[in-house]
Amino acid sequence: MQKILEIQNVTKRYKNGRGIESINLTVNQGEVFGLLGPNGAGKTTLMKCIVSLCQPDSGQIFIQGYNVREQFEKALKSVGTLISGVEAIDYLTAYENLLLISRLYPEIETHRIETVLEWVGMEQHKNEKIKSFSTGMRQRLYLAAALLAKPSFVILDEPTNGLDIEGKLDFQHLIAKLAKEEGVTFILSTHLIDEVERLCDRVAILSKGKIIGESSKNDLEQNQTFESFYIDCIKKRKETG
Repeated sequence: MQKILEIQNVTKRYKNGRGIESINLTVNQGEVFGLLGPNGAGKTTLMKCIVSLCQPDSGQIFIQGYNVREQFEKALKSVGTLISGVEAIDYLTAYENLLLISRLYPEIETHRIETVLEWVGMEQHKNEKIKSFSTGMRQRLYLAAALLAKPSFVILDEPTNGLDIEGKLDFQHLIAKLAKEEGVTFILSTHLIDEVERLCDRVAILSKGKIIGESSKNDLEQNQTFESFYIDCIKKRKETG
């Protein structure tokens, strides 16, 4: 199976001691891979390292075989991202924000903007300025931006933050459809176990900057769920300190 993402012994520590340590992960083509952990576990730091929004202290990251640090443009060419801290331009409309992004990709036709806005349920708000948007509406727009350039690999950091129940269900349906029908690979971080249960083929448990467990649905023990696997990993972590 082709490796889309390979993370080798990546460490990133901040002055306050938080961050990630010795992360090793592989995500294969067509998978929906979940990174599960509480707030502050290091999920966003890892996502930012993957797309070079911050540089690891040590270790290497490869996307489709390209070293992200040394071959940035080739590595990120077919990648869509939704990362915390990246904001839209408030004085532009939803459509204008996506149009601005589309100019970075000459091969993308403008009708693609209409398509992704429809996917995320924002077509009726396309001519409204971002400054009037709720958190959930902004999150839908950011997802549209992540999908705009027809990526083969999509990185989503807490993608359902701010979404209501209907929005979360719409998001989950869209991700499952793109993975199954288009072969798009996803890695998503979340603290919501039910999201992982519904969407993910594999999951890694992140706690205090370290991976403390990893499993696929196929490898779970009989009658075990990702939720019970998560609880077992946390319990073992506490027992071992």
